[in-house]
Amino acid sequence: NALEISQDRIREKNFLSSQNIPHTRYFPVHRQADLDQAARHTGLPAILKSARFGYDGKGQARVNTAGQLSQAFDRLKRVPSILEALIPFQSEISVIAARNPSGLLKVYDPAMNVHENHILATSTVPAPLPDKLLDQAVRITGSIIRGLDYVGVMAVEFFVSDPEIHPDIPPLLVNEMAPRVHNSGHWTQNGCATDQFEQHVRAILNWPLGDVKRFANITMQNLLGKKIGRLPRSLAPNQFPHIYGKTEIRADRKMGHINTLNPSTR
Repeated sequence: NALEISQDRIREKNFLSSQNIPHTRYFPVHRQADLDQAARHTGLPAILKSARFGYDGKGQARVNTAGQLSQAFDRLKRVPSILEALIPFQSEISVIAARNPSGLLKVYDPAMNVHENHILATSTVPAPLPDKLLDQAVRITGSIIRGLDYVGVMAVEFFVSDPEIHPDIPPLLVNEMAPRVHNSGHWTQNGCATDQFEQHVRAILNWPLGDVKRFANITMQNLLGKKIGRLPRSLAPNQFPHIYGKTEIRADRKMGHINTLNPSTR
């Protein structure tokens, strides 16, 4: 059920709406005739995304005018799509959480994410945001997992806006949810007693969930394409590499990541 909802952006947004969870304004696009109404509902500029099979910026385009919207729909080969309002966010964060069949829920600290060319570049914990906002992100993530009756590890990604600059936009908007271990949770491999991979196994076996307390400040950096060739000579003593074993190096392909640790915490 969670996979059916999360792999389709229209169903995902409909689910968030049904749970009264803040999200970006959107309109489903199934045919050319939907475009004008979609643009009126979300306003322009906006982002047109294919409803399925998009990741790392694939299957989506920014549109500024009605003409660009029609062209973008053509480029997507007129597959079912969704038009989302363009959010003037100041940052992005993600929350990794796990739940077992008994209903026990454990949530890791939110991470601040930086993307380059629509691909995750770094995830940093602790996220440099007010505790009140981070606590809200944790609560929303728990609501989503319980609402889906989900078992396993899930990631929820948020847009963060500045209410002083944009008082009409909620400070936290759910962007996407991913029912799986997630790239932005790789920092847990060196920052917690129980990382997200072990936690997923514990959850689906209905074992007691492991400790999620963070014992270091960490930045996870993705190694894309040829950047993998910099290892090991570029490593510092407080850096820990994780290599995926992919045999073919391609531009922007995720080949591994490095976790950089600082001992101080808050």
